[in-house]
Amino acid sequence: MSRPSAGEAGRTGDWRSNRPVLNAEACLAAKSGKVTCQLCWSYCPDACIAQGMPPEIALEYCKGCGICAEECPSGAIEMVPEREHGVCEL
Repeated sequence: MSRPSAGEAGRTGDWRSNRPVLNAEACLAAKSGKVTCQLCWSYCPDACIAQGMPPEIALEYCKGCGICAEECPSGAIEMVPEREHGVCEL
């Protein structure tokens, strides 16, 4: 399992073009009230997802690869363009 880089070295800054947005109502862990599923946490190559109900995504370390969204069996994670959040100027 990967570990995030320490301190500033692991921060993605503002170069990410897409960000994961979690719909807690669709998340299997949040719906069950137990730490179940957690595939997003397991597959994240940068270890920026913390286990929880629902899981928490540390966006400052997320590179926007979309693996979490791809692996989520309930479709609770959607990748949305950063510019929808006013972060990325293209």
